[in-house]
Amino acid sequence: RWPSLLKYYSHRDSVSWLEEYKARHNAGLEAQRIVASFSKRFFSEHVPCDGFSDIETLGCPSHFFEDELMCILNMEGRKGLTWKYYAKKILYFLRQQNILKNLKEYLQRPTERQSFLEGAVLIDQYCNPLSDICLKSVQAQVDDITDKVRKVLRTKNPRHPSLASKAGEVLIPEVELQRQVLDAMNCVLYEQLKYKGNELDYYNSLNSYIHQVLIRRTGIPISLSVLYLTIARQLGVKLEPVNFPSHFLLRWCQGKEGSTDIFDYTYIDAFGKGKQLTVKECEYLIGHHVTEEFYGVVTSKEVLQRMVGNLLNLGKRESTDQSYQLLRDSLDLYLAMYPDNVQHLMLQARLYFHLGIWPEKVLDILQHIQALDPSQHGAVGYLVQHTLEHIERRKEELGPEVKHRSDEKHKEVCFSIGLIMKHKRYGYNCVIYGWDPACMMGHEWIRNMNVHSLPHGPHQPFYNVLVEDGSCRYAAQENLEYNLEPREIPHPDIGRYFSEFTGVHYLANTELEIRYPEDLELTRATVQKIYSSGKE
Repeated sequence: RWPSLLKYYSHRDSVSWLEEYKARHNAGLEAQRIVASFSKRFFSEHVPCDGFSDIETLGCPSHFFEDELMCILNMEGRKGLTWKYYAKKILYFLRQQNILKNLKEYLQRPTERQSFLEGAVLIDQYCNPLSDICLKSVQAQVDDITDKVRKVLRTKNPRHPSLASKAGEVLIPEVELQRQVLDAMNCVLYEQLKYKGNELDYYNSLNSYIHQVLIRRTGIPISLSVLYLTIARQLGVKLEPVNFPSHFLLRWCQGKEGSTDIFDYTYIDAFGKGKQLTVKECEYLIGHHVTEEFYGVVTSKEVLQRMVGNLLNLGKRESTDQSYQLLRDSLDLYLAMYPDNVQHLMLQARLYFHLGIWPEKVLDILQHIQALDPSQHGAVGYLVQHTLEHIERRKEELGPEVKHRSDEKHKEVCFSIGLIMKHKRYGYNCVIYGWDPACMMGHEWIRNMNVHSLPHGPHQPFYNVLVEDGSCRYAAQENLEYNLEPREIPHPDIGRYFSEFTGVHYLANTELEIRYPEDLELTRATVQKIYSSGKE
C-alpha cells in the first residue's frame, strides 16, 4: 500500500507492523484534516508564515505525514484539485524546512568535509523540493561517469594509479599522470557523453540544478565545473575552484603545491569542453584584464554563494512568474548563508511587501535591518508605515463579498465561474474565477491598458481569469468568447479556486461557491447549451 516507505526500514529491523500501520493511518488522517482546513483558512490570502505552525508540531512521524501528502498529490483523475493545491504547498514547506536544516549543518562542518557536489545538491533540492533529488542518486550518476573515464584511461595506461581500488583517496603527484586523467575525462564528458556549455539557453535556471545538468548534459560554467572537479578528485587529481569574473573556472597546479604564483597554474574551462588556459587566455575569455586576486581559490561556501547569486539574478529576470518563487527560494538560501546581509534582507522585505504577503514577517525583517544598519531608517520607516497600514486594512475586512446574479446591477454579466474561455484578440485559453459588473481597476491601470479604446470601455463586465501561461489577468467581456474545444488550464493556482475539471468546465470549490452562489447552475446550463449544440 505504501511502497515509498520501504526505504525507512531494514530487513534486520524487528518491527511491529500493526503499530507501524496504526501510526501511518493516523498520520494520514491528520494530514487530511490539515489539508482540508487550509482552503477555508487561507482562501482569501496567501498562506501566512505562521500558517504552518500546527504542521511544525506534528504528533506523528513526519515521513508518514509526507507520504500521505504525496498520496493526495498522486490521486488520479481531475478531482481533488483543491486538496492537491494545499497538499503541494504544505509538502513544499516541510521539505524546504528540512533542506535548510541540512544546509546549515553542512555549513558548520570543517571545510575539508564540505563536498562541492553535496552543496550543489542542497541548492537543487531547495529550489525543487517536490522533485525526487537525493545526494545518493546524484553521486551514483557521477560514479558512473567516473567508471567510464577509468575504462578510457585503462586503454591508454593500464598501470595508471587511478585504476587502483583506493583511487581518489590518494592524490596523484606526477603532473603527467594527472594530465592523462584530464584527457580521459575530456574524452568521456565532451566526446562520448556530449556534455557542453548551454550557450543557446544560458539563462535557463535548469542549467544551475545539478540533477538537470546530468539529465540534459548541459549547464553553465559553475555547474559544469562542480561536476568536472568532483570527477577529477575521485580519480586522484586535485582541481580547485576559481571565482573568476563572468566565467567560473578551475585551476590545476603545475608547480609547487600551494603556490601563490598564478602562473604556476593551468586554468580549466569546464564550459568550454575542458579547455586548458593560461592566465593571458583567461583574460581573452572575458575580454579584459583582471587582478591576481581573481585567480585565487575559493571555499565551498563561496562557490554556493555564487551559485545562489546566479539564481537570484534569474529570479529577478523572471517576469512571467507572478509568485517570484525562484527569487524567494534563492533569497532564503542566500540569507541562510549570510543572515545579516542588509542588501538581501531589504530585497526580501520589499519582495514580500510587493506581493502583499506575510506583513508580520516583513516587520521582523525591517526590525533586523534597522538593528544592523541604522542608516537604512528612511527606507525602513517607509515600509514599516505601509506594512502597518496593510495589517490594519486586513483587520477591517469583513467577510467574503457575495455576488448574486439575480441582482439588477449584475444583469449584464454574461459568463460565469468555471467556464473555459478564449481571448478574441490574444488567443489565449483561460478559465473564469471571478467577475465584476464593471472594471474595478484604478484610473492608472485603465489608462495603461488602453481600456477606453474598447467599444464599451470600462463600463462593461470584467473577468478575473487564470491563463494557460500561468498568469492571472483581468479581461473585458467583449474580448472573451466560449472556447469550443475546452481543455484543462495548466495554472499553478487552479486548485485554489476549483475542486474538479469535468472535461468541459471547472467546478468551483466550496469557498469560491460561497462568493458566487448562483454561478454553478448557470455554468452547467451554458455548457449543456454550447457543447450539445456543437455536437449536433
